[in-house]
Amino acid sequence: MKITDLKCTVIGDNPVVRIVTDEGISGYGEVESYKPYLVPHVLHFKPALLGQDPTNVERVMLRIRQRGGFKPWGSAVSAIEMALWDVAGKAAGLPVYKLLGGKVRDRVRVYNGAVREPMTGYTPADFAENTARMKARPEGFTIVKQAIAFHGPMRTQVPNFFYGEPEQVPLAGTLIRGLLTERGLNHVVACVAAMKEVLGDEVGLALDCGPGWAVPDAIRLARALEPLHPLWLEDLITGDYVPYVSADVYREVTRASTVPIHTGEQIYLRHNFKGLIEGHAVHIVGPDPCDVGGIAELKWVAEYADLHGILIAPHGTGNGLLGLAALVQVCATLPSNFIAFEYPIGKPAWWYDIVRGLPDPIVQDGHIEVWDRPGMGVDFDVEAAAAYLPEADRDFFA
Repeated sequence: MKITDLKCTVIGDNPVVRIVTDEGISGYGEVESYKPYLVPHVLHFKPALLGQDPTNVERVMLRIRQRGGFKPWGSAVSAIEMALWDVAGKAAGLPVYKLLGGKVRDRVRVYNGAVREPMTGYTPADFAENTARMKARPEGFTIVKQAIAFHGPMRTQVPNFFYGEPEQVPLAGTLIRGLLTERGLNHVVACVAAMKEVLGDEVGLALDCGPGWAVPDAIRLARALEPLHPLWLEDLITGDYVPYVSADVYREVTRASTVPIHTGEQIYLRHNFKGLIEGHAVHIVGPDPCDVGGIAELKWVAEYADLHGILIAPHGTGNGLLGLAALVQVCATLPSNFIAFEYPIGKPAWWYDIVRGLPDPIVQDGHIEVWDRPGMGVDFDVEAAAAYLPEADRDFFA
């Protein structure tokens, strides 16, 4: 089997990669919805892929892996990797999890991720009301993640929140940092307490916090929240689009409190997790298969983290329905340090009309049953999907 073409288009909000082969099998991968500008970056790799056997996934990846980088630039490589696994599974007639070593679990736990109820404000009462709606959702999530502080509008909506510039910058992932005022820190703690009052000990509360925290504030927050037992504090120091790790700084925060500290969604390749894992700088890592280099790379990180007593909760909020399928496949194979992965959804909603193979409902009791169809186990309804192709890419499925 040989690769005869590499295509990329944007369907709805997400760039979609297609690997075409000379045996009529195509594999698909998806880039996060926040990165429509990556289409040319994906196509840049086409000369390196043509003529290669896509079922030799690692051999193909060795040709392109070194050309990626921290979020967002690893996404092109990652999407290609997942499309290769899709081809390999279809060619073998096996689900991808079989090619990754087989299932450890028959169902995978997810947390809300891209499923969010709209906020009506940023007071403790607003957070309590929003969290009550999340708890009542039909998916039955056993973990709910909520955004606080620098991860979201709280930094601009709460007066005198921090000693910095509360500007709104029209660019995803813009890093706004600063020392919190006493009022700001007390406000964050009060909002978390209000959410925990709603969730009790029935549903775990994870907190997406930044990045942007100063180290003293991060330590004060973690210590203040110890009696509330949050599942984790995510991306306090770095994360999202920050192109470095700061493992030594995270270690200072991690050693100061018993609250689990989490980061890693922006990191590209296993190599850049070394400092976090070997230095025990965090309690939980959260690589995103759409940024870390793909699903095999994520599995490698999980295995290495497990050797060091570190947990894993993969990121994935913008990965779409093809990304969801990839997360299901790889998380079925991870060791027991796996907690849950961040649940992506199809946006716009018509994505559910153009993808075949997903269960209905997808999430029950906070879990997804692992399916057994070949490849990633989902595919396009080509006729339905073709209606949503950009005019310039009408030949994407040809």
